[in-house]
Amino acid sequence: MKRTILILVTTTLLLAAFWFGLMKTKGEWSGVDETVVEHYAEIAGRPPRDPYINTDQGDLLLLVFLLAGTLGGFVAGYSYRVLLVKSLGSTRS
Repeated sequence: MKRTILILVTTTLLLAAFWFGLMKTKGEWSGVDETVVEHYAEIAGRPPRDPYINTDQGDLLLLVFLLAGTLGGFVAGYSYRVLLVKSLGSTRS
């Protein structure tokens, strides 16, 4: 019984601390790239620059995912045929 109460109290305190922490934030969270990588890059004298291929514009990222999915589907289908169909065919004959 003591163990159950201890678990409940600990869980409640952790949830309250998590909720309190969320309420204290401004809601604008920056990623690791902005907070850590850019900070140390500027310290090292290498300020951030635009990427060579900016995938944030237009549907370029969607096109890349489409091409990768098509290629992945082809490889998976070909591997399935090689692994299962040929091995099943060789056991039948």
